[in-house]
Amino acid sequence: MGDSRGAVVGVDVGGTFTDLVALDPARGRVRLAKVPSTLDNQAFGVMHALSTAEIDLAALDLIVHGTTTTTNAVLERKLARTGLITTAGFRDILELGRRTRPQAYGMTGQFTPLIPRDLRLEVPERMDAGGQVVTPLDETALRGAAQALLSAGCVSVVVHYLHAYANPVHELRSAEILRELWPNDHITLGHALLSESREFERGVTAAANAAVQPLLDRYIRRLVDELSGGGYSGELLVMNGNGGMVSAAHVSREAAKTVMSGPASGVMAAAYTGRRAGLENLITYDMGGTSTDVALIRDAEPAVSNEIEVEYAMPIHVPMVDVRTVGAGGGSIARVNAAGLLQVGPDSAGATPGPICYGKGGTNPTISDANLLLGRLDPSRLNTIDGGIGAPDIAQIFDRKLGQPLGLCATDAADAVIRVANMKMAGAIRMVSISLGADPRDFALFAFGGAGPLHACALARELGIPRVLVPARPGITNAIGCVVADLRHDFVRTINTPLDALEPGRIAAILREQADEGARLIAKERIAISATRQLYSLDMQFIGQTHLLRVPLSDPDPDRATLQSLFEKAYFDRFRVRLDTIRANVVNVNTSVIGTRAALDLSALLDPAARKPSLDQARTGARPVFFDGTWHDTPIYRREHLPAAFALTGPAILDQMDTTVLIEPGDRAQADRDGNLIITIGPRHDP
Repeated sequence: MGDSRGAVVGVDVGGTFTDLVALDPARGRVRLAKVPSTLDNQAFGVMHALSTAEIDLAALDLIVHGTTTTTNAVLERKLARTGLITTAGFRDILELGRRTRPQAYGMTGQFTPLIPRDLRLEVPERMDAGGQVVTPLDETALRGAAQALLSAGCVSVVVHYLHAYANPVHELRSAEILRELWPNDHITLGHALLSESREFERGVTAAANAAVQPLLDRYIRRLVDELSGGGYSGELLVMNGNGGMVSAAHVSREAAKTVMSGPASGVMAAAYTGRRAGLENLITYDMGGTSTDVALIRDAEPAVSNEIEVEYAMPIHVPMVDVRTVGAGGGSIARVNAAGLLQVGPDSAGATPGPICYGKGGTNPTISDANLLLGRLDPSRLNTIDGGIGAPDIAQIFDRKLGQPLGLCATDAADAVIRVANMKMAGAIRMVSISLGADPRDFALFAFGGAGPLHACALARELGIPRVLVPARPGITNAIGCVVADLRHDFVRTINTPLDALEPGRIAAILREQADEGARLIAKERIAISATRQLYSLDMQFIGQTHLLRVPLSDPDPDRATLQSLFEKAYFDRFRVRLDTIRANVVNVNTSVIGTRAALDLSALLDPAARKPSLDQARTGARPVFFDGTWHDTPIYRREHLPAAFALTGPAILDQMDTTVLIEPGDRAQADRDGNLIITIGPRHDP
């Protein structure tokens, strides 16, 4: 790539690996890299990936980066020391929350707020719900609180006042004063990040932003310095959790928006790939080593929600791609519980020691080990294997730990592990689709991640999903998502007004203001945009309910009758209940402004020069694989060698660098123009 221009790099940092894909549209070249992540400083892993792919930084036009810096910091509570200044009497709002329990059916569990109580200070001020001043801001008390937090070692501060969404004048004045005293720019105003009415959710979101802001800022500065030192002079964009991107120069201002950006980038790649493949309604299924992420895509638009709770009592209410997680991955441990039942997950063997088949000292049966015992994985391709750990050794462990307690042989125990894991993942997919008012049978299953294509056909058959789409590079899909993502800005404003009291034109005015602000922000970026589009929606509820329902708008200036009809339809589609005698309430007005980048051709992700003229030439051998209670002699193919146009009927296994694709008996696979596999699910084969 040394002398090319227009080359684009997407790099995604995961918990175990840093993945990179480089596309050179002018030459149709692709470079790939997968290197260990350097969690102490992710910038080193990024630079290692660039070096491994032999990328000339001076020749690059654009780098798009997905990072787990903020996600890991929140989940592991490795946060910057942060203080909170709030309305007198409300310092405990972050702990009181919603009076929910960590375990819905138990009294155990614990919760640690992002900001400890001694760093949450109060000042006299009060605004009512209508935005009228009840108690003026005590500026002397504010200065005293700021000095106290600085003396306590705080490097970041949140200003979170009651009803600031209705009138932010006190928060804005506080920011003016704090800028005179605070030694850096790490000042977060609750209303500026999230203009919604719920004090707990707004406060937690602001606290999360402030607590990760210094960490993200420091990391981005390090990465920019490393890239500049290597000769890079282009733009660095960072993935947000909403599936869009933002310039590295601005990303730390709203750092909370980068939480969960890793899963979001995979979903964006799925939407892009599905659109090119003519499959715009997808359920994405990303199975890694520890967990499985599931999301829904309708009409090539991923479901985005501002109601995401990252973990218990951790609602970060900025718009994020709606991804649900279940504790089943390749490293999920199988055991027989106290009731004598087979249980798979949520405990995981992790990367170290990992599954038994990795040869790193693992001794507990896992899903990956079960796949190896059943012939679905080739031991010689597990590059971490060491010490002669092979199928016979694994079979002995399965027999002792699972087979004997269950009265099964090792093979049947491994088959039971796969069946239980598949049922668990199928249940998660059902919950995601049904909770969003969708029938899985109306979608295709987009399978990616290192382990996803191994289980996809079985899951699709269990769920009645007719087709499976396996992208060209399932194991680096998140990095591809970075390359193809668009610029995006989301806006939310609370109005909390009964529909019959809504002033004509009010919604249209807010939507217009939000759209103009989004266009202004996108225009500031140094990225070529082919088009700009807007997505409009309302969050509505029946009066007396707490649950919000997202109602898309095709017309930015709807009348009351139209809104009532749209809401009742959305409510019926979700719950199959009509409540047409209850008044509707408009809670939030939402706009997403998307700057669409020029399309990229993904057909070179599998090297066209590597293709063989026929299926027989792409075949590398065969081995017995266990399906439905019996062994099948199964042909093995090298996916990169498959001809441009082919069709094959399972059973078959396709090996490639980043995953193994399992095509079950009776399923039929063929490739599209981009090298994606389209698998049509055949009838069920019961043993």
